[in-house]
Amino acid sequence: MVEDSSRGFCRGLYKQPGGKLVGVTIHRAAEHGKTRGTSLGMLHGTVREASRDSDAADYDDFLESCAIDGDFFLDGDENDAQRMLRDIERTLVVRTNTAMRALTTGTAMESRADDTHDAGAEDSHDHDALSADETARCSESRVDGNADGVDRMDHAGVSAAIADVMRRYPDVRMVGMTPQGIATAFLRAVADMESPVQALRTEPVIEPPDRDRTRSYCGLTAEECANRWKALHARVVHDEPRMPEEQMAIDVAWARQVAAGEREPTLRIWEWAAPAVVIGRFQSLEHEVDARAARDGGFHIVRRCTGGGAMFIEPGNTITYSLYAPLEFVHGISVEDSYRLCDHWLVKALDGLGLDVRFSGLNDIATQYGKLGGAAQRRFAPRDGGPGAVLHHVTLAYDIDALKMSRVLRTSCEKMSDKAVTSAVKRVDPMRSQTGMSRDAVVGALLAAARRVTI
Repeated sequence: MVEDSSRGFCRGLYKQPGGKLVGVTIHRAAEHGKTRGTSLGMLHGTVREASRDSDAADYDDFLESCAIDGDFFLDGDENDAQRMLRDIERTLVVRTNTAMRALTTGTAMESRADDTHDAGAEDSHDHDALSADETARCSESRVDGNADGVDRMDHAGVSAAIADVMRRYPDVRMVGMTPQGIATAFLRAVADMESPVQALRTEPVIEPPDRDRTRSYCGLTAEECANRWKALHARVVHDEPRMPEEQMAIDVAWARQVAAGEREPTLRIWEWAAPAVVIGRFQSLEHEVDARAARDGGFHIVRRCTGGGAMFIEPGNTITYSLYAPLEFVHGISVEDSYRLCDHWLVKALDGLGLDVRFSGLNDIATQYGKLGGAAQRRFAPRDGGPGAVLHHVTLAYDIDALKMSRVLRTSCEKMSDKAVTSAVKRVDPMRSQTGMSRDAVVGALLAAARRVTI
C-alpha cells in the first residue's frame, strides 16, 4: 500500500499469482479525511475519534474518487470495457461511503449472504453485516484489526459487488485478474497507514515451471495450430522504421482494415525509429514510468491499444512483431489459447535458433534462463460487413541496458511477488546472450520462419 497524505490519496496493489497486476488509487474527500478525524481503517474494524452525534448526511463523502489501473487485459468492446471499469470504480466509492456512514452513525450494514456465495468466498458467514458488538467496538475507538470476521466480510462483500458489475457486461471479459484481486488492492488502499491494522495479504503460490503444461496448446494441438496458420495465408512484411507514435497508430489502423475486410491477414515485423516507453492500455503512467528520466533519456512515451505491462524499447535491442488476422483465426478457442496459437510460428522459429522456449503465465515467452518477451492482444468487431480482427503483438528483448531500464521503469515489489526473482532486470534474459547472433541475423531468421509457416 502507498499513501501520500499531502496529496490526499492512498494506493493498493495486488498481483494475481500467475496472472497480472492491479492498482487501485483512492482519493479521500479533504473535508472528512482531514478535519473530522475519521479513518478509513474503520472498514477493517477500527476508527479514530469518530463523531457519532452528527447527521448521517454529514458522512456522505469519505471517498471522493477511485481509479483502477494495471497490466490486466479486457477483452471485448472498447466502450463497454471502459464503462465497466468506471462502473466498478463508482461502485467502490459508493459502497465505501455507505459503509463509513453506517459505521459512524452506529447503523449496521444489511446482510447479503447471497453475494458472498456468488463471490466464491470460503466462509459462509454473514459477510456484510456488522454485529452490534462490532459497531460498538468501532465507536469506542478500540483498535482491533483481527475482530472476528471483519476483514473477511469486507473482502467478500467488495468482491461480490465487483462481480455484480462485471456480470452486467457479459461481452467484456477481464483476463489475468479477478474480482477478488481488485477487492484486495482496494482494501489495501483503504487500510489506514496510521493504524496497526494489517492490510489484507494473499501469499502468492509460485509453481515450478512445467514444460509440458507451458508448451501445451490446451484446446488445440500443435498440428491444428499449424493448419490454422497455413489456412491464414498471412502476408509477411518487414516494415520500414517508424516513430513510436506512428507505430501505435499503424497497429490500430491495420487491425481495423482487416476487421473491415480491406486488408489481407498480415504479419508485420517492426523497425523502431526512436527509443520509447510503451505503456499498456489500462496502466497508470505516473506509477509505471519515471517520465522525467524517460524524456531526459530521449524516450518517447506512448500508450498502446492493448493491455499488459510497460515495454522498454531501444531500436537496436528490441524485436517487435504484430499479427492482424480475421476473428475466424481464433474462433472456438479461449483467449488464453489464442496467445499460444498466435505465437505458434514464433516458438517454432526460436526453437530453430536453439532456444528452449516455453510459454510463461498468460502472455510471456521465456526460456529456462528468464523472460524473452511479452505478448498483448485485442479484438476488433466486424466493420462494414467485414470479418472482424484480432491484433496480437509481441516485443522481444534482443539485448537490454538493464541500468537504463531500471531508471526509467517503476517496478513494484508486489509485481514481482509471484516470481522466483525479485528484480525485473534479472527476470529478463535477452536473445543476444543465448544465441550469439546479430540482431539482423535473428530478424532474418524470424522472417524466413514466418514465411514458411504461412505457406
